[in-house]
Amino acid sequence: MTALKTLLAGLLVTASASAALAQTYPEKPVKIVVAYPPGGATDVIARKLAQKLTDQTGKSFFVENKAGATGTIGTASVASAPADGYTLLFIENTYSIYPYVFNTLPFDHAKALQPVIGVYMVPVLLAAKTDAGTGKLADLVAKGRSAPDTITFGTGGPGSAPHFAAELFQQVANVQFRHIPYKGAGDAMAGLVGGQIDLLFVSTPSAAAQIKGGRIRALAISGEERLASLPDVPTFKEAGFGGYSGYSWTGIAAPAGIPAAVIARLQDEVVTALKAPDMIEFAATLSAKPGPLTSGAFAKLITDETAMWAPVAAKAQIEKQ
Repeated sequence: MTALKTLLAGLLVTASASAALAQTYPEKPVKIVVAYPPGGATDVIARKLAQKLTDQTGKSFFVENKAGATGTIGTASVASAPADGYTLLFIENTYSIYPYVFNTLPFDHAKALQPVIGVYMVPVLLAAKTDAGTGKLADLVAKGRSAPDTITFGTGGPGSAPHFAAELFQQVANVQFRHIPYKGAGDAMAGLVGGQIDLLFVSTPSAAAQIKGGRIRALAISGEERLASLPDVPTFKEAGFGGYSGYSWTGIAAPAGIPAAVIARLQDEVVTALKAPDMIEFAATLSAKPGPLTSGAFAKLITDETAMWAPVAAKAQIEKQ
């Protein structure tokens, strides 16, 4: 009986400590690492959310950019940080393709990070240069099937997320395009606008202004329904390619071992932030679907998507760095 009482007392102390931690966190500034240069969609979303969390909690949430090596430098810095909730990673879908891009990683891809909460799901859009055929995706694919490698698609580089998106579509559509890699996503978009390439897979926020300005055309968009901001753009299913689906996702991850109470507090704060009117309006400008995905659901998304890319990478014979 004495041992049972001691155990129960210990559990009560642990529960009390967890509750106290959830109430007091954060007690100092929280760093959110973005593993890419400033100005990109991931950076913009992270900064918007960080400011909202700062306003809500009265404590500083700030973004630090640590770019390089397709995001693995910044990711490694978080993976090796103390698991106390004061160093976080604003993670995005490129993380799920790392095992197929790099021979070795400076962290354990499956175990180094703890997904905390999914933030936004942004549709993937297939854009074309303005004079690329009829404007119907089925016609363009038919042309590609009849003359393989004559239709070009651009990316920000071999092994990038848009590269994987394009390879997946080619496998679903049974068509072969020719890959034109650029030094970055901005250069690839410039190539599409300038007519040097025919196609580009891109997140909606990165292409919206160019589409509305008539400098490029949208052929199809991922998701189950059309976007209010682009009502004339069919879904891939409507365009005849229901086997293709995908989103650019973002969220928050932390070093493995972060206390459950801190995860719970972060989830509560992010959920509250995403429900705020200004954040709802912000999501609309991105054509984004707000998560929020709980820690478990977000971890499953990352695991499932990582597994999904394995046969795509193998069939496309993507070379590892």
